[in-house]
Amino acid sequence: MIVVNFAHPLTEEQLHQIETLTGQKVERVIAIDAQIDPQEPLAPQVVRMVDQVRFSAEEWQTLPLLIALPSLNYSAGVLLAELHGRMGYFPSILRLRPVAGAIPPRFEVAEVINLQAVRDAARARRGGG
Repeated sequence: MIVVNFAHPLTEEQLHQIETLTGQKVERVIAIDAQIDPQEPLAPQVVRMVDQVRFSAEEWQTLPLLIALPSLNYSAGVLLAELHGRMGYFPSILRLRPVAGAIPPRFEVAEVINLQAVRDAARARRGGG
């Protein structure tokens, strides 16, 4: 599996947690700088971020990917729309949480969320067609 990381760097411990949760080996981490210029339109900046991954159209649709979203909610929302367009489905994402009582603060992998499954379940609740 390839982790495309638009967030803070992942530690070896977090990568091990990902492997434990998914049952898959993390083959590679692609770190992308998700800093944005708040004075400029966001969507073109997100497109440039995703272009930095340098996957072909086929790779976006076929590689086993896990996404670490940027912490800025606007960037994350636009990023998910861009990824869905390139992948044809919503990706799975990481959710990190603070380790209780840790000094200095550190984070652990709380869960891997399959956004396509969330979307499909919501679609079933919508009903109708």
